[in-house]
Amino acid sequence: MDRRAWLAAAGALGAALPAAAQTRRPNFIVIMSDDQGSHDLGCYGAKDVKTPHIDELAQSGVRFTNWYSCAPVCAPSRAALQTGRYPVRAGVGTNGLPLGLNQHTLPSRLKSAGYATGLIGKWHLGSTTDTVPNARGYDYFYGFLPGCVDFYSHIYYWGESNPQNRTVNFHSLYRNREEIWEDGQYLTERITQESVGFIDKHKSEPFCLCVTYNAVHYPMHAPEKYKQRFPNLPPERQTYAAMLAAMDDGVGAIRKALDRHGLLENTLIFFAADNGATTEPRAGLDQKPATAGDNGVYRGFKFSLFDGGMHVPGVMSWPARIKPGQVNNELVMTMDIAPTIWQAAGAAPEAGYKLDGRDILPVAAQAAPSPHGALFWENGQQAAARKGRWKLVLKGNEYGRTPDTRGELKGDDAVWLSDLEADPGEKRNLRRSQPQIADELQSAIHAWKEDTRK
Repeated sequence: MDRRAWLAAAGALGAALPAAAQTRRPNFIVIMSDDQGSHDLGCYGAKDVKTPHIDELAQSGVRFTNWYSCAPVCAPSRAALQTGRYPVRAGVGTNGLPLGLNQHTLPSRLKSAGYATGLIGKWHLGSTTDTVPNARGYDYFYGFLPGCVDFYSHIYYWGESNPQNRTVNFHSLYRNREEIWEDGQYLTERITQESVGFIDKHKSEPFCLCVTYNAVHYPMHAPEKYKQRFPNLPPERQTYAAMLAAMDDGVGAIRKALDRHGLLENTLIFFAADNGATTEPRAGLDQKPATAGDNGVYRGFKFSLFDGGMHVPGVMSWPARIKPGQVNNELVMTMDIAPTIWQAAGAAPEAGYKLDGRDILPVAAQAAPSPHGALFWENGQQAAARKGRWKLVLKGNEYGRTPDTRGELKGDDAVWLSDLEADPGEKRNLRRSQPQIADELQSAIHAWKEDTRK
């Protein structure tokens, strides 16, 4: 989309808003969960976990059944959120890489439009002075910089055992650029408290707030008061459900703060997970592959390009613009969040900045079709594409819970074609019965890879 078309569309949006809504620019809140199973919300069918506040958020707007993360791992999916680009175009094709200084970020465009900006929670996109959140457009930052920390000590404990990065254990909790110490305070609750405080402080001006919870990512920590809500669950699932409940309470507190200040009607809220549930043993309680997260019918888990890796919950709510109680089946993606917000704020990217994401407010508010002809992913040797009902996975790996579901697929199965409408679990390989479609999608993946590396 070029700048002229962008500005014209923004003008049309403004003309469509009621006069009262035009006098106060909308606020934006993006809430992201971490390693959450695609089935693990009440509104997505879970029966043994309770998420009344996220369910209420979904009921207030639109719940997407085909929302995809842009990657099956943390940092790349967050790079897509911040830039509106595929992770590889954003320069973060894998974990451990900082977001490049040449990338536009969600807050950097909004600051130029007069918005207060904040990020509270997990960053995972750089730890040097020029790559931390305050250097990338966020006025306010409270949270941690690596991929995870202990929920109570706020220390990163996973470096020494990693042969690729033998960093010693270190503390990571910051307010802006200053390291702070809050030993013993449960981080999920602190993220909520800081988020409510940000809303209270900026209630009289337009703002954009990213709330990036580390729940339900390992380590598996939850106060007893949340575990007591799930007395009949096995220990691993109970802890996971308790972590999810703490985050759900936070979503309720954030919406309550907006309502208290009369801001709920004109605030666009997104909720999405960064990737699917994991089977990593460190996310379990007995040194075996983790079993707590539930990806429902979808095949695979975190790290996998089968749908379990990145077919995630996705919700949009904006009472002033989006009718409540909707369920939408169109294909959308996390990289659509930034362009949608920029469009609604009238904060166009600079000319020449190539976006992969698109404004999906028309999809949510006007039942428009998906703006994407196809979606693409890669992770390591894996690559995948979805076009309509068809999904192709190259060199797939389920990253499952048993030895036979871990490891790159070989032979005929190295090219795996599924009809997701008939087979959402990607159980049947149709590459031989539908060779033309398999070849078309394989060529599309090759062209996409070339384009995103220009």
